[in-house]
Amino acid sequence: MPAKRIFVLNGHPAETSLSRTIAETYAEAAQAAGHEVRITHLRDLSFDPDNGIAGYDAQKPLEADLIALRADVDWAEHFVMSTPMWWGGLPAKLKGLFDRTFQPGWAFDTRKKTAIGMPLPLLTGRSARAFVTSDTPTLYFGLLYRKALMRQIKGQIFEFVGMKPARVTNFAPASHPKDGAVEGWLKEVAQLGAEGR
Repeated sequence: MPAKRIFVLNGHPAETSLSRTIAETYAEAAQAAGHEVRITHLRDLSFDPDNGIAGYDAQKPLEADLIALRADVDWAEHFVMSTPMWWGGLPAKLKGLFDRTFQPGWAFDTRKKTAIGMPLPLLTGRSARAFVTSDTPTLYFGLLYRKALMRQIKGQIFEFVGMKPARVTNFAPASHPKDGAVEGWLKEVAQLGAEGR
C-alpha cells in the first residue's frame, strides 16, 4: 500500500482523554507503517470559536493556529479526527474550529454549484475518517437518533467539502466500557492507521 500524507486531529478539548489516545494510537501506527503523519490536539490551539457577527462576506481574520491547521489539511491526503459525542454533537470548541476554518473560498465555493445545486467542494482529492466515542448504546444511537452525529460528520462536513470516501467509526459505551473493549478499539484503530484508512 503506498504511503500517504495523513493529518490527525484530536478533537477533545481536555489534556487527556480516550479521544487523544485514539488519535495518538492511529498516528503512531500510521507512522510506523511508513506514512507521513502530522498530529494536532484541539487543546493546544488558541482561537476564538465564535464567528460573531461576521458572515461569509466579512470573515474574521484567522488566528495563527487556524492558519496552520489549514496548511495541514492542504498538505494531507487523508484527514483523521477523533472526538467524543457530547449532547448529540461535537464539543463546542471543535464545532467552532469547523465554523471558523472551513469557510467558503477555502473549503467550498458558494458561487459555483454542483450538478445537484450544492456549493462546489474545494477540498477534493482527500479521504477522511472520524472516530467518535459516545455513551449512547449503539442500538439506541441508530434506532432513536438515526446516527445523527455520524451523518453530520460524514455528509455535512467531510463529504460537503469534498473529502471522499469518508467513514465514521463509533466506539460505545466509552465512559464505562466493558472489560477489554478499549483494547479492542485501539487494536482496530492501529490497524486502520497502518493501512492509512
